[in-house]
Amino acid sequence: MHIAANWLNSYLEPGNLTPAEIEAALIDAGFEIESQEKLPDGDTRFDVAITSNRGDALCLVGLAREAAAKTGRKLKSPGTGGKEKPEPAPASEDVSSAIKLENRVPQACPMFTVRVIKGVKVGPSPAWLVRALESVGQRSINNVVDVTNFINFELGNPCHVFDLKKLAGSELVIREATEGEKLLTLDGKQRVLKAGEIVVADAQRAQGLAGIMGGGESEVSSSTTDIALEMATWDPVRVRSAARRLQIRTDASHRYERFVDARTLEAASRRAASLIVEVAGGQLLKCVLNAGAPAASPTVVSLRPERCAKILGITVPQDRIVSILKSIEIAVQPQGNALQCTIPPFRPDLTREIDLIEEIARQHGLDQIPLAPRLAVSVKRPQDRVRARRELSAVLGGLGFFETVTFSFTRPERAAAFVSTGLSTIGVDDDRRGEEPTLRPSLLTGLLACRKANLDGQVTNPGGVRLYETASVFASGEGNAAVEHRSLGLLMDVPFSGKTATLAEKQEGIRSLRGAIEAVVTSLGGTTVASKLDIRPEKPLSAGFEPGAFATVRIGETRIGHFGLLAAPSVKAFGLDQPLVGAELRVDDLLALYPPRGSITPLPEFPSVERDLSPVVAESTTWADVSRLVQGVGSTNEGKRIESFRFIGTYRGKQLGEGKKSVTLRVVFRDPTRTLRHEEVDPEVGVLMDRMKTELHAEFRGV
Repeated sequence: MHIAANWLNSYLEPGNLTPAEIEAALIDAGFEIESQEKLPDGDTRFDVAITSNRGDALCLVGLAREAAAKTGRKLKSPGTGGKEKPEPAPASEDVSSAIKLENRVPQACPMFTVRVIKGVKVGPSPAWLVRALESVGQRSINNVVDVTNFINFELGNPCHVFDLKKLAGSELVIREATEGEKLLTLDGKQRVLKAGEIVVADAQRAQGLAGIMGGGESEVSSSTTDIALEMATWDPVRVRSAARRLQIRTDASHRYERFVDARTLEAASRRAASLIVEVAGGQLLKCVLNAGAPAASPTVVSLRPERCAKILGITVPQDRIVSILKSIEIAVQPQGNALQCTIPPFRPDLTREIDLIEEIARQHGLDQIPLAPRLAVSVKRPQDRVRARRELSAVLGGLGFFETVTFSFTRPERAAAFVSTGLSTIGVDDDRRGEEPTLRPSLLTGLLACRKANLDGQVTNPGGVRLYETASVFASGEGNAAVEHRSLGLLMDVPFSGKTATLAEKQEGIRSLRGAIEAVVTSLGGTTVASKLDIRPEKPLSAGFEPGAFATVRIGETRIGHFGLLAAPSVKAFGLDQPLVGAELRVDDLLALYPPRGSITPLPEFPSVERDLSPVVAESTTWADVSRLVQGVGSTNEGKRIESFRFIGTYRGKQLGEGKKSVTLRVVFRDPTRTLRHEEVDPEVGVLMDRMKTELHAEFRGV
């Protein structure tokens, strides 16, 4: 934001701050001075850095207000050259007889106002106006347009003037553009608009791009005699989106992106109309047209002086607090032990008590807050969520995983392989994204890209490389609703000894990843939660996983994620040709398991009896099928002595037959009251075998 010392002083009383005093006051108020330069006429120009939350400071009056508060001066209402001028008397003709106004999108244009001035004479601007604009780096165009630029810099209210006779139907319509609609903007370029972008149109075509730039077809020229003066405010997001897509950056869009309150329009519009009549003549028609949503109610924030003292570490007297707030035009009304503060419309950034405390610190002076030699620290136990995150990192690190931080964008074809069924990818229309315009639907896209970088760097690790990341993933659901959640992504190499991985080696990789998931769930939720862990083989949710090697992860009936062998085409898309397994789990569901809970039982007093069973089953039979069967028998009287069981291994061979495999499991039997004999468990083993024959169509070799 460029400002000039003489122009800023015109709003102060007394207006005699030197450039050095202006610089000191603004720096003390929290504004960085990036540069200053002497102008040929002896004036001084400053380049002031304005943070995005301080849209009120993007004007001379806003910075003069800050300087006045810091130096104890009075802020004067704006006037030409520092002198007050009476507003022109309006003509008897009503503005509604000259122009019609329709606002079809009040959600995007909260307020649009129009005044009409007839009989203007467009020509060169007076010297004071040219001098003011040139002092902040603006060139003079003509007296009417120069006033709109002057108002923009003076009050921070962008405005625009239309040649009334060039508006078809003498009408202004605020509406959404149609797809492919064209607009010739003031810079002489033909713009092709997208549906949803907001335009100011006449009865036939668009005449301006809302909040960004006016149209060339209704531009004010030397032949213009009647003008329509627009003063409006727009949705910052809509302005920012259109400006970025079209790569247009103007003083108007810069201010609208930071929000201009509708309640400031009336005074700014009157001021602009008054100046136009002063420098270009003409008659201002009676009244003003307004169209939009109802004006917002004033924001009232309660401030407790004792809270202010606690936050700042010093006691600022209440009368000093009131004086500070009033100096920046915040109305204050004492109420009990608090101050009820009414926020002015030009300060939308002030919404909380802590915001007002910051204002007090800023105006009272940060140098007034002492630095204590010691700080009292109260040590508190970390929140469970923080402890859960630490535990998650510790467990994965212990399992050999390296944490990564990858980019949120990826290539469309890579994203398509990992977007779940029923969802679609989300892309951004931004040339700066280049080949990667799509938001990741899965963390595996980033982990695979990271694995490729490690491969190119010839990174090796005993047992293979293991990577993990916790971050957000994005997709589009029903009705184009955005779907976003935080995930834990896991990626593991599948170690193999030959030229290619065997089926057994791939299965071992899947089992290793399953073991990592079980370790995470057990460490976060304890054995009680781990006992509810349910791994269900299912059809892959996306093309990125290999069919027949995919499972969902559930705790009880709640699905928290999935894992499996990554499909070869998806892996090759990242330039990799090795087998990999991957998983994705919902982080919030995992962290909610913490703290771990378990049950403690005394050590058994009597020894157990172990039996190995090796049923020959169809290739399609999963370990989950076998596990559910054994658990079912163990819950009945027939299998009441079954204490536990575990997977031992799988064998495939020609002697078993095509499409067959032998699954070996070890079953542990125990009686808590006495020592079991081997022959006592034979009936229960028989029950297990019979159930396997019946339900799994199993065969037992040698039986």
